[in-house]
Amino acid sequence: MTRQVIEVADNPEESRYEIMVDGVLAGFADYRSRPGRIVITHTEIGEEFGGRGLGGTLVREALDSARAAGLTVTPLCGFVAEYIRRHPEYQDLVAEPAS
Repeated sequence: MTRQVIEVADNPEESRYEIMVDGVLAGFADYRSRPGRIVITHTEIGEEFGGRGLGGTLVREALDSARAAGLTVTPLCGFVAEYIRRHPEYQDLVAEPAS
């Protein structure tokens, strides 16, 4: 069994983080940039890539990127809000804790 190459990258021209599996777009997290803040509006993983934990990987990388840039996060996307709720190490990125 060959190991898949999974990469997450910011695509600022499209205002989204993208997750690639072996060079194929597997999903994305749309965002809007605001001064000092990133508003994550929607996350989507392609049906054929479901069940592999790619959504969590995508969100974790986006949140780590926001932290590295010194940004706060507004999780309008329910998946992102739930991820933050289940991973309290990211609560400090949210101005008001996700409930």
